[in-house]
Amino acid sequence: MTSVLSIDEQPLPAWQGRCDSALGWLIEIPSAIAVLAEVVILLVGIIARFVFNHPLVWSDEIASILFLWLAMLGSAVALRRGHHMRMTVLAARMPGRWKAFAEVLAIGAPCVFLVIMLGPSINYASDQWIVQTPVLGLHDTVRAAAVPVGAALMLAICAVRLMRHRARELLLGFGALALIALALYGARDLLANMGNWNLVIFFGLLLGGGVLVGLPIAFCFGLCTVACLLTTTTTPLAVITGQMNEGMSSLVLLAVPLFILLGQLIEMTQMAKAMVAFLASLLGHVKGGLSYVLIGAMLLVSGISGAKTADMAAVAPVLFPEMKRRGIPEGELVSLLAACGAMAETIPPSLVLIIIGSVTGVSIAALFKGGLLPGIVLALALAVIARRRTGDAAAEVPRASLNTVLRTLVVALPALVLPVLIRYAVAEGVATATEVSTIGIAYTVVIGLLVYRQFDWRRIYPMLVETASLSGAILLIIGAATAMAWALTQASFSQTLADAMARMPGGAYGFLFISVIAFVVLGSVLEGIPAMVLFGSLLFPIARQAGINEVHYAITVILAMGIGLFTPPFGLGYYAACTIGRVDPNAGLRRIWPYLGALAAGLAVVVAVPWISTGFL
Repeated sequence: MTSVLSIDEQPLPAWQGRCDSALGWLIEIPSAIAVLAEVVILLVGIIARFVFNHPLVWSDEIASILFLWLAMLGSAVALRRGHHMRMTVLAARMPGRWKAFAEVLAIGAPCVFLVIMLGPSINYASDQWIVQTPVLGLHDTVRAAAVPVGAALMLAICAVRLMRHRARELLLGFGALALIALALYGARDLLANMGNWNLVIFFGLLLGGGVLVGLPIAFCFGLCTVACLLTTTTTPLAVITGQMNEGMSSLVLLAVPLFILLGQLIEMTQMAKAMVAFLASLLGHVKGGLSYVLIGAMLLVSGISGAKTADMAAVAPVLFPEMKRRGIPEGELVSLLAACGAMAETIPPSLVLIIIGSVTGVSIAALFKGGLLPGIVLALALAVIARRRTGDAAAEVPRASLNTVLRTLVVALPALVLPVLIRYAVAEGVATATEVSTIGIAYTVVIGLLVYRQFDWRRIYPMLVETASLSGAILLIIGAATAMAWALTQASFSQTLADAMARMPGGAYGFLFISVIAFVVLGSVLEGIPAMVLFGSLLFPIARQAGINEVHYAITVILAMGIGLFTPPFGLGYYAACTIGRVDPNAGLRRIWPYLGALAAGLAVVVAVPWISTGFL
């Protein structure tokens, strides 16, 4: 979940407001162009390869260069818009002065990290001059320069945002950061002599404290990693830049912005609305019918957008008004919506599936095949609970006529083809998980223009910028978590973790059990993507040694993480569902637990029966 705390800020003078606007244009226009260029390049590459049988050997190089620029410029857009993932549950409940202090920390910590990393990132980019791309012969500095340029732009954004705060707030915020730095510097000999126990200080106390007070998770990862290396090792900080670069540069991750854009397009073209209308005509009259429609719509839309926030935003506004009219309490609605978000985490093409595949080396096509049936198992478990809790809402609702059902089916048919098209293209090798998103985008544009005639050209630029912003927030977390995972690996943390988990009783099922518990906790604290990036590469080798199928293990931990992500009071996904549904979070705090219990029962079935995840591989 991303959010911006509402605090008592001083208004910007006119000249500072103009600087902020100029910065916005400076980063948003190139970001939008980069997103559009990636779509065009990949789509042209697919057409050249499959239609004309003439692959474009240069397309991957151009896409790779643009991708890192998109990640860094998008991170800058996200910082300016307050879209970086942060846990604001505790900070939002603070009194006014403490809330302002927390907000200064949330800006000041990224500022400190960027200042520290700007020099090493410049050195890293200049060192890449000797590396040339194999086809076009371009110096890799052209690509690597995105990191220092993005860092400089984010520093400028931090400076503008800090101008909104009073001098006393700034003094308190940066004073607290300085005290922490001095304490770590003074204790550097003690920390170095602690061995791996110092990891508890850096990646337990400091990281946990930073997340809880509302620091952006990506910068919290980066700052704790920098603190660890500076105080306990002599490792040059350029290594962190290299690791972040490596983490953000995998072309598999290009699917992230493209599926985010696809999710926005299906909402704009009203394809999601058409699917929901068909399901409502089919099931709206039965006991718990609209709850079934909500569950089914989340299954269908998840197969298109790949992003849980986009799924909920596409479905909730269409269904909630009618469900409220039928007397279903809004707390029940948001509880079911949040549970559906957790349920749909493995429905392809989930971004988490793509990211865990890129981090661990597990086949993304296999994950796409293995994720569908477990999602259906959890959907059935939710349907049982939803029927009991919302079944009376269908009283006196007439059954839709056959003509109505057929008419809504015809209208929805072009939309219903899209998830089938996406899964078929990946399963049959027509396109990779990255390329298939461009096929979906092209299909959605054509259907929106020619069939639904719902295509607002004025919304394209804002959608491109929003795509860059959300993508930058996700990709920066992946980069920072990659550097953090490297630091943990160098400290032999992975081996220590492997030894501890290998001693768990119960063999493979004991390891699965402790993994489920761990990822429920991680999902509620760290959010899904950073948890997967940080711990996926550490735990998957252990699972393989225990004889657990890697697809089965991936599906298990993703579902566990999803349950944690949507579990209050810490699960950020729950608050995202409340925001989208415009429901007070307190309304669902007591009502969500039966749904979470159903998800836990469904997960237990998936864990106990590996065939559910691996039967179609």
